[in-house]
Amino acid sequence: MKLTLTLQGKHSNYSGHFSLRQLISALVLLSLIFLVSSRSTTSTQEQIARIQLAQQAVTEESQDVANLQAKVDSQLAVYATEISQLKFTLAQLENTSNQLSSKLEVDFSSSEEHTHTVSTAAVIPIQNEIDALKEQTVNKQRQLSILEKVYLGHHLEEQVQLSGRPVEWGWLTSSYGLRKDPFTGKEAMHKGVDFAGKDEGNVISTGAGIVSWAGERHGYGLLVEVDHGNGLVTRYGHNSELNVRVGDVVTKGDTLAAMGNTGRSTGVHVHYEVLKNGKQVDPLAYIK
Repeated sequence: MKLTLTLQGKHSNYSGHFSLRQLISALVLLSLIFLVSSRSTTSTQEQIARIQLAQQAVTEESQDVANLQAKVDSQLAVYATEISQLKFTLAQLENTSNQLSSKLEVDFSSSEEHTHTVSTAAVIPIQNEIDALKEQTVNKQRQLSILEKVYLGHHLEEQVQLSGRPVEWGWLTSSYGLRKDPFTGKEAMHKGVDFAGKDEGNVISTGAGIVSWAGERHGYGLLVEVDHGNGLVTRYGHNSELNVRVGDVVTKGDTLAAMGNTGRSTGVHVHYEVLKNGKQVDPLAYIK
């Protein structure tokens, strides 16, 4: 079986004869060309898609790296702040330690102490530096604890020992011993000393101890009593206001009360007594 194909143009005509076998071969060839062409287009689109996915992955990784860098920078800033605080604390401890060491003539200097410099090159070196500074701070605190014990030991006797006047400012108006009672006019025993001064002037402790009385007492008005141990007690009477309570620990020079005119009194003053084993003794021996 043969087929005739005729092509007619304006200026020429073409006529060809084809067998069925030739026609089928031509159709098969055209189909192969179409398939190859179609496969090539699909492959290109896949490549473009792969490139786009790769670009997206790179962008996401870049963002992850940026986030990680931000976290590292933030952590480094925290470390830098902590190092600064540790160095400030260490400097304060060092200053206090030097002052106490100088007074007590004790040397705690060590060749093992080093000055550390902040480095933000990596997290691990900074953490090591923080650990080193913390260790130095702990060691310095231990040294200070020892120095404080030595210092207190040196000054314990001085603190407990009664000395000085019971007022920041004032003058002696009445001594210990027999005198004329200002209320009766008769001779009577005055078991303390009186210091006059300005109203509301500070009444201070003459030694370290524990407040054993703080309140009203007959004849004394508002009274503060301090137990210094070893049988020694001091009393401060006729106050206008009390600054301490029973159980308070006071040291030499602490303000106990404000000078006043309460109780059996004829003017603003403080009545100061020293008791040894429960009996009043002349305070002048301790004041001097």
